[in-house]
Amino acid sequence: MFKLAHISDVHLGPLPNLTIRELASKRITGYVNWHRNRRKHLFANALDMVIEDLRTHEPDHLAITGDLVNLASGIEIRLVAEWLREAGAPLDTSVVPGNHDAYVPGAHDKAVQAWYDYMRGDDDPLIWREGYKLFPYIRRRGPVALIGCSTSIATPPFSATGYFSARQARETVELLKTAGEEGLFRVVMIHHPPIRGAAASHKRMIGIRRFAAAISMGGAELVLHGHTHLNTLYWLEGREKRVPVVGIASASQGPGAVKPPAGYNLFSIDGDPGAWQLKWDRYGLFDAVTRLRHEHHQILYG
Repeated sequence: MFKLAHISDVHLGPLPNLTIRELASKRITGYVNWHRNRRKHLFANALDMVIEDLRTHEPDHLAITGDLVNLASGIEIRLVAEWLREAGAPLDTSVVPGNHDAYVPGAHDKAVQAWYDYMRGDDDPLIWREGYKLFPYIRRRGPVALIGCSTSIATPPFSATGYFSARQARETVELLKTAGEEGLFRVVMIHHPPIRGAAASHKRMIGIRRFAAAISMGGAELVLHGHTHLNTLYWLEGREKRVPVVGIASASQGPGAVKPPAGYNLFSIDGDPGAWQLKWDRYGLFDAVTRLRHEHHQILYG
């Protein structure tokens, strides 16, 4: 049995001091928003408790589906690189970027370069190359193929949309078909929920229809996402069966907010091609003192 843990929307804090030059962009709106709202509910100890608790289950791999930073400043990106080294080894941890990781133009590439070891696919260069089209990537781990897609783009103020391109869609189909032919359980990682209506219009993913077509044509066993800070389950039509699409609360969300508190998904994957078994458990923060509790158990199929 292969155990896959999933967290998202780390939003590593606290927010560092930024220069006037760094704030002379979309960051100023995010900076004000963070001080007015987010800092009241995002707690570093919540993230620490999530990581500590999920380690007790000894997962084989950890998937992180974006928004590791807040405003994508240089110091935030470096701090996340340090945090990732503490969270897990690159071979055992896979990351895709979110909209906050591309908060301003140029931030996306800086983040990918700094976190490259956690995004580099099996067939990608050992060292990051400027201009290289990294996404989608594929990482084979035991019976599982992790396919990382990116919807991460810089957007105007008050917008948090994502974009899934036609090129990514075509290449995702090919990776899914290849992994299927290899008899692997295919997990697709993406930040924005690839479901119509799952996010507000100014936070939606552009290219939802393309993504759905890629899953339908290529086939998949599981899709993981973040972005909404909600614990959700949707379904997409796959090549042979419906595919579960699972979201998770922010890994730094404290209790007492409108959004659910921090937590993680834990998937137990067993079986063989054509007869996969997938069990889903979710653990969530109960309060700021106690450990996490088991919130949900469901057999998704098998």
